Amino acid sequence: MNQGRLFVVATPIGHLDDITFRAIEILGQCPIIACEDTRTSAILLKKFNITATLIPYHDKNERFQTEYLIQKIKAGTQIAVICDAGTPTISDPGFRIVRECKKNDITVIPIPGPCALTAALSASGLPTHHFLFLGFPGHKESERIRILEKYTTFETTLIFYESCHRIGKFLNNIFSIYGSNRVVSLCKELTKIHETILTASIGDILSVIHKISFKGEFIVLIAPLSYRL
Repeated sequence: MNQGRLFVVATPIGHLDDITFRAIEILGQCPIIACEDTRTSAILLKKFNITATLIPYHDKNERFQTEYLIQKIKAGTQIAVICDAGTPTISDPGFRIVRECKKNDITVIPIPGPCALTAALSASGLPTHHFLFLGFPGHKESERIRILEKYTTFETTLIFYESCHRIGKFLNNIFSIYGSNRVVSLCKELTKIHETILTASIGDILSVIHKISFKGEFIVLIAPLSYRL
């Protein structure tokens, strides 16, 4: 029996129509789809009439499920891995199974599409020729401060993901470490009804932050030290 393959499939970050034709085709061909949350992924699959077995694949079961999925691929099954929104492995589950596929000489095929960090960067107005993605800055204030201090003088756009529960604290950390004039782009709910993209000095953003709903996922981009609007 021929060995299967792993498809790393990007899914919409909000608006379901952002899925690519190729992603729909590949998902329709894979009998097993490993996903972060079966309830969330079921909505996407139902919209495009895709029937497949959804296997939960997240931080808490990634090690166990990776072993199971690798065996299925070796037995000839075509498997796709997706996350709740965007591209798998980018601050989302997927890295472990891709790594194990490489170790086992299993073909991994990327199916590119939506990615929150590139969507935010493209609409931010901040420099795009050189940027650094740093994921989530940390739950503890000491972690956030440490990473911000490390990149204080970097001449590159910094990109972070942050949750609605910590966004206010993180913005205040940026203000206290980088000063009121550092240019920041605050993006939330990209491609959704309440999409917001606000680019200004961190001082100005903090002055209006009370007008912005803290619901949803946030992306914070910090401009290089010398950048001015």
